[in-house]
Amino acid sequence: MRPNEQQVRAKVREILLRLQAGEAATVGERGARIIGVSDIEALPPEATLRLPKGAVITPLAQDRARERGVRIERGDPATSAQPQGPAERAVAIAADHGGYALKEQLKPYLRELGYEPVDLGTHNEESVDYPDFAYAAALLVSQGRCHAAIIIDGAGIGSCMAANKVPGVRASMCYDVSTASNAREHNHANVLTLGAGLIGPNAARQIVKTWLTTPWGGGRHARRVEKIMDIERRFGKRS
Repeated sequence: MRPNEQQVRAKVREILLRLQAGEAATVGERGARIIGVSDIEALPPEATLRLPKGAVITPLAQDRARERGVRIERGDPATSAQPQGPAERAVAIAADHGGYALKEQLKPYLRELGYEPVDLGTHNEESVDYPDFAYAAALLVSQGRCHAAIIIDGAGIGSCMAANKVPGVRASMCYDVSTASNAREHNHANVLTLGAGLIGPNAARQIVKTWLTTPWGGGRHARRVEKIMDIERRFGKRS
């Protein structure tokens, strides 16, 4: 008697489970992290899963991810792009889905100004989490691999909060040339955040140019910025 559709599906699932177990045993011996069905089930529908370095996702888990609309991204934004030229001319630039279009418009403008844009994503308008990209850009500044960073989301506020958690970063959310100038001259800002939903491309270019070209004022401002950094040191972070 020929098996019915339900029996066929059950048999296929059994085979896939065996393959999954075999793959896990093989890869597990090499010490890699295995992403299985249970990992996918633990995520909300349509979430984004960024695979850790060296991780392997099983075929059954990939199928389940497609069924639940879970997006799989490989690699960390912090390591997805690196400056090719001198750090003093490198500007990390990152955005979430709300800032993607403005990021793409600002990259050629940065080149016009003589800077090397280091694009850390996102690379399309699919929904992503802005803290991941804010962290990636701020990290390159903290490590001295980029002179500065520009991070764009819908309002610029959340990315500013996330970036300021990275040691050594002084992120400034700017919405006009006055705030851009003040952030650099008075606060020695090294990360700029922009709200793509609040400003247009022309205003963004003016802000970016002002922010990048305004020199640090030093003098009385230096004492106050040092006090900002001292707050960070009190909580065990490096400056």
